[in-house]
Amino acid sequence: MFDVGFTELMVIAVVALIVIGPERLPRVARTLGHLFGRLQRYVNDVKADISREIELEELKKFKSTFEDAARGVESEVNTEINSVQSEVTKTQNELSSELNSLAKIEDPAAAPSTPSPVSGEPSLTPSEIGLEPRSEAPAKPEKTTV
Repeated sequence: MFDVGFTELMVIAVVALIVIGPERLPRVARTLGHLFGRLQRYVNDVKADISREIELEELKKFKSTFEDAARGVESEVNTEINSVQSEVTKTQNELSSELNSLAKIEDPAAAPSTPSPVSGEPSLTPSEIGLEPRSEAPAKPEKTTV
């Protein structure tokens, strides 16, 4: 704090001894020592407070930077989720329309006669060509013994 050499200190001590006197000099020196100690503690406390404030400001900046980064990642994730969900919905709609069109093709009531893919003629149902399933079981041949 003060840069005082040995000779300056001796001059100050001699002047203090002459001005204050030998009886009161020890008490004044003790009081000055206590005041100097308080001054040092006060300066150290102020330095510590300033250091804490600087660290607190740095932490606040770090926190805001981290929160901004987290918000950015969250928005990117939400964008990707929305994109994937829209693609899934689009695919579901396409599949539903394909299934509906397939159901219309396979339903004979919905599509009365469609051309056969091979001959170009209308396809016939099994009953139209005489292949209706039999309702009775075929007769079993009897066993003959010889």
